[in-house]
Amino acid sequence: MKFTTCCLSLSVACLALWGCSTPRTVSPVDAPGSPESATTQLLEAGAALLQDKPPIEALNAYLDGFHFYNGHPEIQMEAHHYCSLLNEDVIQCVIYDGNTRSAKIMGIEYIIDRKLFTHLPAKEKAMWHSHGYEVSSGQLVAPGIPAPAEHALMQRLAHTYGKTWHTWHTDQDKALPLGVPQLMMGFTADGQANPAMVEQRNRRLGIDTVKSRAQRADIAIPATDPQANGWQRGDVIQLVDPTGAHLHRPTKATPENTNSRSSR
Repeated sequence: MKFTTCCLSLSVACLALWGCSTPRTVSPVDAPGSPESATTQLLEAGAALLQDKPPIEALNAYLDGFHFYNGHPEIQMEAHHYCSLLNEDVIQCVIYDGNTRSAKIMGIEYIIDRKLFTHLPAKEKAMWHSHGYEVSSGQLVAPGIPAPAEHALMQRLAHTYGKTWHTWHTDQDKALPLGVPQLMMGFTADGQANPAMVEQRNRRLGIDTVKSRAQRADIAIPATDPQANGWQRGDVIQLVDPTGAHLHRPTKATPENTNSRSSR
């Protein structure tokens, strides 16, 4: 099966019309550095007027969900995906820790249809996570678009797999992109996501996960490829941070208007 172009086109159009009403989510960290000078602001304004930016303009779909570090499922955070469709079966996303101008780029996610995933080597599949539970649970959302458009989008995403690398670990209170990229995973069952983290996100964005779950009950969730979600089998693939100081739990939950993360 292919991504349904008309449904995704509808979702994209709705994002353009209603996306501005999405509540703001602020990055949890401030990067050090001097404020922009008048010269920098002038150059920035000129570039905005004069330069074409086709790859950026193609990022026209917004998804919000949750990730955790492969091998460390207790360390979790919200992830804002800005995505573009390369074709009927491949989506690429830039992941931010918020949806404001000052949001930090946390990483990237590649999303492919199950028909492409089926042909990947077994060792490659272990690095990808399934999206079926994220859809059926209501945890993955497309903020700001009408329910019918979101439902159509989720119906297709339920058949996909994602490979995600985070490069700036702002959930770890890192004010700069320190350390090495980390492979991320998505939740596959109830009880895995920190309920306080999910609830904080839901309050901020005005989302009712229970209602979303009920509305998606008619979406057929395909059986997950047994070689995906390698972490569930203890097949943890991760880059070693040579600094030895990568992971820690945040000392407290983030304020209501900032990106949600687990502090348990």
